[in-house]
Amino acid sequence: MSRDTTSRSNVVAFRAPPSKQSGLSASFIFALAGCFLGVFSVIFFWGGPPPSEASATAKSDAVAEAESDKISAKFGICGEGPRSTCVVDGDTIWLHGTKIRIADINTPEVSNPGCAAEANLGHDATRRLANLLNEAPFSVLTIDRDEDQYGRKLRIISRSGRSLGAVLVAEGLAEEWNGVRRNWC
Repeated sequence: MSRDTTSRSNVVAFRAPPSKQSGLSASFIFALAGCFLGVFSVIFFWGGPPPSEASATAKSDAVAEAESDKISAKFGICGEGPRSTCVVDGDTIWLHGTKIRIADINTPEVSNPGCAAEANLGHDATRRLANLLNEAPFSVLTIDRDEDQYGRKLRIISRSGRSLGAVLVAEGLAEEWNGVRRNWC
């Protein structure tokens, strides 16, 4: 019998007093609320605006997503007739039957150039883009808008997290797209 009494007294000794089992204390609730507020603040203020708020954020999101370059195709320069996978000019391609406008750049025109210098630079940009696309697998990333006014898909093309459009800009064959076409003459 003394064993049972000892066993019961051990059980009773581990139970919390009834007054502390009745609910959460105010200090615990405030501490919990403070933790949630702190986590929310870190995510909201340090995480930046949502991707739909700015195209610059869409570009950085696109580059961050580019960790898996999986698209590979053989590109030539587009000619007359049906188009499947080819380069139209320095900022427009066909990929497996889909017409894509490279959203982060503008290049000189090849179809209606304003002068011979623009035509030459446009052809250089076209050939360079074909070479870049043929070098290795790449990613095609969406931006905040799906299509332009001509029905072309607006995308950023990147490899290893770097925009191929940025490569063309660095080489002097394109400019960053700012919503206005430049006079290349």
